[in-house]
Amino acid sequence: MQKNKPAVQEHSTRPLDIFLLLVLSTLWGASYLFIRIGVETIPPVTLIAARTLIGGTILLVWMKTLGISLPRDLTIWRRFFVQAILNSVIPFTLIAWAEQFVGAGIATILNSTSPVMTFLATWLITRHEPVTARKLFGVAAGLLGICLIIGLSVLNGASDQLLPLLAILAATICYAGAAIYGRSFKGLSPMVPAAGSLVTGALILIPVSLVVDHPWQLHPSRESLMALFALAVFSTAIAFVIYFRLIQTLGSVGTTSQAYIRVPIGVALGVIFLGETLSPSIWAGLACVVVGVAAMTIPAKTNPEKK
Repeated sequence: MQKNKPAVQEHSTRPLDIFLLLVLSTLWGASYLFIRIGVETIPPVTLIAARTLIGGTILLVWMKTLGISLPRDLTIWRRFFVQAILNSVIPFTLIAWAEQFVGAGIATILNSTSPVMTFLATWLITRHEPVTARKLFGVAAGLLGICLIIGLSVLNGASDQLLPLLAILAATICYAGAAIYGRSFKGLSPMVPAAGSLVTGALILIPVSLVVDHPWQLHPSRESLMALFALAVFSTAIAFVIYFRLIQTLGSVGTTSQAYIRVPIGVALGVIFLGETLSPSIWAGLACVVVGVAAMTIPAKTNPEKK
C-alpha cells in the first residue's frame, strides 16, 4: 500500500500562491455561468450529482497516476462526509436550484461574500483570525452589500426572488464553514480531501437524484452537457485541488479572498454570454461587497523596520 505524499509546506512561495488564487478565482467565477446553462435542461440535484461524481472520479484517476492513495481510516472518512456536506452537497445544490430563478451575475456577487461569513464564523467560533478595524469595516461593507441586493430586490417587486437569493446566502455560509473545517486536513496531500469529499458528495447525491429526478428520463441539451463537463473538470476537480492547497498555505480567510476577484469575472461572463443586466441597487451592492471583501483579505503592508 502506498502512502500519501507529503502535504504542501505551510510556508510556500507566495508568488505561486497568488497565481493559484487568480486561477481559482477564474475557475469559480466561470462556474456560475456553467451552472446557469446546465440547469436549463438538467435538474439541480442531478446536475450536482454528476458534477461531484465526474470531478471526484477525475481526481481519483489523477491520484492513481501520482501514486497517492485515499486513506482507510474511518475517522478521516467521517471528516470527508462533513466537508462534503459543507463544501459541495448543500451549497452546490442550493446555488444550482437558485440559478433557475436568478442570474449568474447576482449569484456570483452574493456568493462572493464568503470571506465575510468566514470571518464572522472564525470570530464567533474558532477565533484563529485576528480582529482588526479594517476587517470590521469589511464585514460592515459586505453586509451592507447583501442588504442592498436582497432587500432592494424585494422592495422593487422581485419578492419571488427572495427565496433563491436567501438560498445563495445559505450556500455562502456553508462555504465559510467548509473553509474553516478544511484546516483539519493538514498533513494530507491537497488531492486527498478534494477527492474524498467529492466522492462522498456523489454517494450522497446520486441516490437522491435517482429518486427525485429519474435522470434516465431526462433529455439534456448539448449546451447543458458541455457546461456540466466544464463545471466538473475545471470548476470542480482542478479548482478543489487548488482550494485545499491554499487552505493550508494562505489560511481560511486568505483563501476566500478569491471571492472579490471572481466577482468581475462571474458578472462579466453573465453579461457577455447570457445577456444579463444588473439594476442600480445590485451594482451598488456589488461595489460594497467588493470593497468589503478586499478590505478584509488584501494583506496589510508590513513595516520594514519590524522585519
